[in-house]
Amino acid sequence: MTIDEELLRRYPRTEGLRVNFVTSLDGAAAVDGLSAGLSSAADKQVFRLLRMTCDALLVGAGTFRDEEYRPLTLDAERRSWRLACGLSAYPRLVVFTRSLALDPGHRALREAPVRPLIVTPVDPGAHPVREVADLLVADLAEAIARLRADGSTHLLCEGGPTLLGALTSADLVDELCLTLSPVLAGPGATRMSVGASHSPRAMRLIHAIPADQALLLRYSRAHD
Repeated sequence: MTIDEELLRRYPRTEGLRVNFVTSLDGAAAVDGLSAGLSSAADKQVFRLLRMTCDALLVGAGTFRDEEYRPLTLDAERRSWRLACGLSAYPRLVVFTRSLALDPGHRALREAPVRPLIVTPVDPGAHPVREVADLLVADLAEAIARLRADGSTHLLCEGGPTLLGALTSADLVDELCLTLSPVLAGPGATRMSVGASHSPRAMRLIHAIPADQALLLRYSRAHD
């Protein structure tokens, strides 16, 4: 990947919790169960750039399994950019799970360049996942606060819908980067946020960039 300096200017590294999603025009977060059917070259470029700028990458266990996450490695150019900015060579993978139904042999855990963090609300005791990852017993808000206290000031969440719903309900989302794919997925598709209802959060449009029939959107929290 060659770093697009103009795109980097449009998606700068910021403090807070940034969410990145791609959806269809009618709000589907997946086609045939995966986000790949909605993605595009422009969306992938933003995806890679946002991974480059974050301290930690947050993902729900379901998305981690369904999307078959790979080890969170970056190419030499992105690693060089991070090191020049005083960051670690790689961001840290953080997986949120209630059931701890994670395979410790999963390559994204076993081959991670930085030891991953697994967040779960109940202490599981001597769980085999401890062999390949650190375990944090905490609720969502506590985990976010802990990450920030430990120096991860720029967090990136890649979903899925359950984790986004929980983050939104807890009013923890500072920024949303959304790619609108030029697709009508139709009824029955998974939406980008699921969970209990909550008070709406006003957001402010930062940019809208047309890209090969798709639209790259960036929103931040509106002032309270």
